[in-house]
Amino acid sequence: MNERTARMRRSKNYNGKTFRNRTELPTMVPNSTLDMLQKQFTGREQRYPPGPLPLAWPGAHAHAQPPDSGLRVTWLGHSTLLLELDGVVILSDPVWAARVSPVSFVGPRRFHPPPIPLDQLPRPDLILLSHDHYDHLDRQTIRYFARDTMPFVTALGVGAHLEAWGIGAGRIHELDWGEELALPALGLTINAVPAQHFSGRGLRRNATLWSSWVVSSAARRIFVGCDSGLFDGFAEIGERYGPFDLASLEIAQYGAGWPHIHMTPEQSIAACLALRANVLLPVHWGTFCLSFHAWDEPIERLLAAAAEHKLRVITPQLGEPVEPASGADQTPWWRSVSAAP
Repeated sequence: MNERTARMRRSKNYNGKTFRNRTELPTMVPNSTLDMLQKQFTGREQRYPPGPLPLAWPGAHAHAQPPDSGLRVTWLGHSTLLLELDGVVILSDPVWAARVSPVSFVGPRRFHPPPIPLDQLPRPDLILLSHDHYDHLDRQTIRYFARDTMPFVTALGVGAHLEAWGIGAGRIHELDWGEELALPALGLTINAVPAQHFSGRGLRRNATLWSSWVVSSAARRIFVGCDSGLFDGFAEIGERYGPFDLASLEIAQYGAGWPHIHMTPEQSIAACLALRANVLLPVHWGTFCLSFHAWDEPIERLLAAAAEHKLRVITPQLGEPVEPASGADQTPWWRSVSAAP
């Protein structure tokens, strides 16, 4: 038995065959398949943007100097973030693939090119991987970093994929929920915290864990969310680790057939409040169509709910580096796309 298998078997989140959520709820609502098929083929929502999405990366010079405030974030689409935290560059869930699928010629396609070409990306000091779904773990992107030396931090079991794609075992840190990793060379501490979701590539499900992250420097603390349904874990995380300078939370790809594994925009607001986060960065929208809602519905619903609760939300353009502390808030760039003739 190798060390990874032994650790999995010791995990209280593992039942001997698969990982599980703290509260076991169905991934899919029973008997919802027919309804899903009807929505797939008869729904009239505008699931894809009617025109090109604006990309706002100004170039490598934008990252040449550390942010004045100590925290800068660049949203690269879906859940891919370039985070610059007190001198450390962190890349989360990097996906540069044209489609998120087991094969390159079918499956959900991107709405837009990656805002930063991979060969122009500022070199990450650390890569965070939340779980192994295709829209969060992209083999071709991981292989790009195989010859580099930065560490990968991921959920328990996911390291087997990385090793198969050329990442040396010594670079991989797999964490179970509740575990902490100190990275003194980077001045960071990473805590793995629960999410309510699932995992799997192909037909096998839940053979690896899924995890959100608390990333702490000496001066700041951010929450990097995994896909998740709304659950009481957000309040527990907020009580233990909050408040947060920034929380990235998914706001899209929800559906009536899977209410327990993805949040609606209103639930994302509730999660952010429970986390005690000062600023919300909405992710998991604007790049792939993985559900049946209109492509811009999540962000509009989110802003309406945020205004009701007086929660600060930032909506940077794709590729636009922003410092949350600067006061730059909402840029409703998507509305010009939706209004295009």
